[in-house]
Amino acid sequence: MEYRNPVPTVDLIIRTPAGLVLIERKNEPHGMALPGGFVDEGETVENAAVREAMEETSLSVVLDDLFYVYSDPSRDPRKHTISIVFLASATGNPVAGDDAKSVLTVDEQSARNHTLVFDHGTILEDYFRFMQTGSRPLHS
Repeated sequence: MEYRNPVPTVDLIIRTPAGLVLIERKNEPHGMALPGGFVDEGETVENAAVREAMEETSLSVVLDDLFYVYSDPSRDPRKHTISIVFLASATGNPVAGDDAKSVLTVDEQSARNHTLVFDHGTILEDYFRFMQTGSRPLHS
């Protein structure tokens, strides 16, 4: 019997003095996204988040908080993933690398003007609500 289990991933809401960091993905699905990626075997989710941030944005981040875990089976069209989302901070200018075609920093309104892949639009809306109310998301 073959077991099919969700795959662990990490995503980051990286806050810099210039704004939030978004990447344009090189690979399918194409579009704008939060920095992040798959957790490697033998790696903690915290280390995966720091590694993915460096690989995609060239930023050395500080993980400030665990924001939320997103597990909707339809969140990624490629396969069922579970994303552990971190709030992180960094200084410096992001530079695209690895799976990122380009990288930009945006304010809240500009972030809302971008259509994001996966469920990253929902994640950012949850983050903006959290910043206003202090309430963490609870999805069913």
